[in-house]
Amino acid sequence: MKFSPTISLLAMGALALASCNSSKQGTATNPGKESSTTGLEYNTDEGMKVSSFKKIPTGPGLVYIEGGRTVLGTMEEDVTNTHDNMERTVTIASFYMDEAEVANIHWLEYLHYLRKDSTEEQYKAALPDTAVWARDLSFNDPYVTYYLRYPGFRYFPVVGVNWLQADRYCTWRTAKVNENLGKTGGSTKGGGLFGKKKKKGDDAAAAGSAEGATAGALADGKGGPSIEQGTSLPNYRLPTEAEWEYAAQALVGTQEVGNENQEVKRIYPWDGRSTRNAYGKKQGQFLANFKRGRGDYAGIAGSLNDGAMITDYVYAYPPNDYGLYNMAGNVNEWVQDVYRPLSFQDVEDLNPFRRNGVGDPDSKYDKKGYQSLIDDHVRVYKGGSWRDVAYYLSPGTRRFMAEDSATATIGFRCAMINAGSNK
Repeated sequence: MKFSPTISLLAMGALALASCNSSKQGTATNPGKESSTTGLEYNTDEGMKVSSFKKIPTGPGLVYIEGGRTVLGTMEEDVTNTHDNMERTVTIASFYMDEAEVANIHWLEYLHYLRKDSTEEQYKAALPDTAVWARDLSFNDPYVTYYLRYPGFRYFPVVGVNWLQADRYCTWRTAKVNENLGKTGGSTKGGGLFGKKKKKGDDAAAAGSAEGATAGALADGKGGPSIEQGTSLPNYRLPTEAEWEYAAQALVGTQEVGNENQEVKRIYPWDGRSTRNAYGKKQGQFLANFKRGRGDYAGIAGSLNDGAMITDYVYAYPPNDYGLYNMAGNVNEWVQDVYRPLSFQDVEDLNPFRRNGVGDPDSKYDKKGYQSLIDDHVRVYKGGSWRDVAYYLSPGTRRFMAEDSATATIGFRCAMINAGSNK
């Protein structure tokens, strides 16, 4: 076969043209100096401002949850006979979630800044209901006084917080973290909620006009980072029920590389059918804080099982394969969703979420006639608590409560979208 100079020159020209075209293909981190559709230059007096961008900074306290396909639903026998979380295949987009529950010290920080920057009404509205510890036939009185504020309880999960209060905290945290990003040039400190602590042991606008002013500043870039600059974080928020359940399953720890089948399921956020550690030096120790049986909250002196009569340190017990602590036990956790018994068949199969009663209006439920507790103001909570038996530790179990109610067994953690990604 003879060498053809003509063919060689044509090939070289094609490669050069392809190289030239590819160099003009903008990306998020390298959009180029001019528009690929109009040819107009960026960042001139008349041109559009296009900020440099590397990637969105990771918010304080968050860990990355890689999304994917999974089967949500009850893995255990439906002993409550509610049939409200049947198995179904869904896809969850990647997101971020707090590695641990929001603790008392974080809520006290919130209260500090509310008292400093907001009205007395807003401060009082954010106070947890410490009376949730009070029981007529139990001497829990010390927890009413000491649980929230005593230093020894600093890194125990905040309780007595209703869904509405938790939602407002997420709004405040977003504003405060972005305000701090503006001061530090876009850098954040990783690890833990506002800095992870290894030992046991409140912000600009949380609501109302101050919150609105901060949000406006962030939107237009005056007084803080804007969305277009890529230096502000998306909203902290409560996770959706599907996100929470997916993160609790942590099936990423069971997958073999290149295997498209999900051959291993989990009843709890860890392997096996037992609530005890099956491996290593901690073999036989409990993997979560829960009620073992009637009257047994912690075992016997000298041989305590989970070691906690009530709540425990938010970093107690081994994390799951996403690095999340206490996704079973310690406290139940609020999620975003409005409760409906048939959400599993109503919601979509990509990022499922029920924000209201669309398709299943609350008029179908006779709450006024005391035949139902369901309306558009009851929210789902998940995970089991120090006061629950092992059945509720399974990620698929779900319960609900009025959004303005609180107990000593429900806390929360925040989540955030994986902005700028289709994964």
